[in-house]
Amino acid sequence: MHTSDNIIGLLKDHMNDKIDNNLSNNDKAIIRALQKDASLSQRELADLIGISQNTCWRRLARLKEMGVITGQTLRLEHTKIGLNLAVFVMVRTRHHSAEWLAHFRTTVLALENVIDFYRIAGDYDYMLKVVAKDMNDFDQVYQRLIRKLELEAVTSYITMEAIADSRDLPV
Repeated sequence: MHTSDNIIGLLKDHMNDKIDNNLSNNDKAIIRALQKDASLSQRELADLIGISQNTCWRRLARLKEMGVITGQTLRLEHTKIGLNLAVFVMVRTRHHSAEWLAHFRTTVLALENVIDFYRIAGDYDYMLKVVAKDMNDFDQVYQRLIRKLELEAVTSYITMEAIADSRDLPV
């Protein structure tokens, strides 16, 4: 039997599945433009899309209300600020309890050099993207990680070149 909370949750999940179907061409154009340059004013954005400023404001408010737009950030080129090394760290663990997972998440998220963090399927359980000044800086991050956690295996893949990094989402 479904409780009212379960039904509301199911409806929200269904609504989220339908968000893409509810995006108009103008909504998609707004999203594409803001992914390229989130600093555009509403006037500039409206002119670029070919809609009135009022319509643009309403569309932006709706996209935020729907949870499509969740904030605005600034993209930085990590090598330009001295973070010359990017490493993908693959982690395998024997532990899968909720308590261990909470400790693991807290520990990883406290490492400011970890810029992406995923739970994955396959031979490993988690994948981290770490940026560092150099190999010594990365080793310090690695040492902090393994000192605080019991891990079965940790494998690091050092990038040589970023061919495509932080690409816009396809809308």
